Amino acid sequence: MTLIQRIGYYLGGFSLGLILLAFFLSGKKTSCSYGLDARVIKNINTKHIEYSENAKAIIKEQHLDTIILNHVLRKGDVNFSKSDTSTEPCKTYYLDGTLDKKSIALIIKNCKETATVEDIELLD
Repeated sequence: MTLIQRIGYYLGGFSLGLILLAFFLSGKKTSCSYGLDARVIKNINTKHIEYSENAKAIIKEQHLDTIILNHVLRKGDVNFSKSDTSTEPCKTYYLDGTLDKKSIALIIKNCKETATVEDIELLD
């Protein structure tokens, strides 16, 4: 058996295994959140999200859509240099993201039961 045939058999079996995995895992709620950003965002989104009075005022004043805020909460990037992760019992995270050419930063206080959006910054 030549090297080319071995590679062909390997790739054939590997692709068949990938197809079987995709078939079995397609209906399940599986996720791969191994990075720091992904773990923090997943932790925030598993909790009840509240808005502070300051955040509510900014939403009303700037006519922000909550869809944009939810997009940042789900797909945003955590800026750990601006976050305060050493406070107890609630850690403060700085999430920034963009949607429809709008750059938005959310300052979120992540407690044990709830996550509160403390402030919203519109970036240009």
